[in-house]
Formats: sequence, C-alpha cells, structure tokens
Amino acid sequence: MDRGNHYERAFEGYLQMRRLCYVAVDETRRAPAEDGTIKCLDFVVYGENGSRLLVDVKGRRFPATSGGKERRVWECWSKRDDIDGLAQWKVRFGQDYHGLLVFTYLLGPAVELSEDTEDYWHWRGRRYLFRAVQADQYRKLMRVRSPKWNTVTLARDDFRQLVRPLHHFTHGPLPVADQL
Repeated sequence: MDRGNHYERAFEGYLQMRRLCYVAVDETRRAPAEDGTIKCLDFVVYGENGSRLLVDVKGRRFPATSGGKERRVWECWSKRDDIDGLAQWKVRFGQDYHGLLVFTYLLGPAVELSEDTEDYWHWRGRRYLFRAVQADQYRKLMRVRSPKWNTVTLARDDFRQLVRPLHHFTHGPLPVADQL
C-alpha cells in the first residue's frame, strides 16, 4: 500500500468502516521470483463471506479527461505487470485466494449518484465508487491498450459484463472456481 495514494487510503478507510479484516502490503519491496520479481499487490482482504482476496487498487477519475476534454467513460485499464503479479500471488497463496482489480473511481462534482448506490463512499471530502473485476476473468478478455506503456484494458461490453460492486466479493456469494 502506498500511503501517499489517496485512492488506496480511501480503500483502506472503506475496509475499516466495513470492519473487514485486511493486511496492507508494503509496496517498497518486490518479492523475488524465479524469473525476476513479482509486482506487489496492495491488500489481502478477508471478506465477511469467507472470501480471500488479493487486491490491486486502480485509481481512476470519473469522468475521465483526455486532452483537456471530459470523457464519461469508466476507465478500466491496467498495467500488464499488475495482472501477471496477481496471477503469481494467487499461485503462492493458493486456490482459496482470488485476485481482484478494484477500480476506485474518484467522482467529479457533476456526477450524481443515489446515496444507497452500492459501494458509494464519502471519505475526507471526496466521493468514490468501488467496482471490482476478478483478475482471472480480466486476463481472459483483456486486450493491449498501449504496447509502449505495457497497458491492457477490456472492451466496454466485456467490462460491463464482469464488473461488480466491491461488496459483491466481500459480502456476496463466494466466487466459484470454475468461473475463473
């Protein structure tokens, strides 16, 4: 966990408010692996439903901006290292653990959501929305976004099909192994 990253701090605040057990991972060191090092994850979270989640927090803004223009797009890109790292951590932790990309959207002032929207979170004067995708499912459908920056993304329809409120993974039914 990067204590200077407001997205990760907001996520930790959410976990504390929900009284979920978690471990914030020290990102200052990479774990050794046979072929180099493994990209650190941000949190290990133990859900109320018994889930064991290996979490990489992806901070995004909604609406996004590009070239000074506002885009009302739910960005879901990631670095390939993040996806590979979660897969390697899952092997190390075991089959009972699930890699999870948590897209933490900082909401712009014009965005209106109902207060009862799942995982809508007010924290330290900012508003966030937490959405998550299982890393194994993401990997199956991801496509290259930028070879230069080594980033990947999902097609809009694929993201809509896979994304769930974070609460689904921490309080809902346990993920089924054959869905991964």
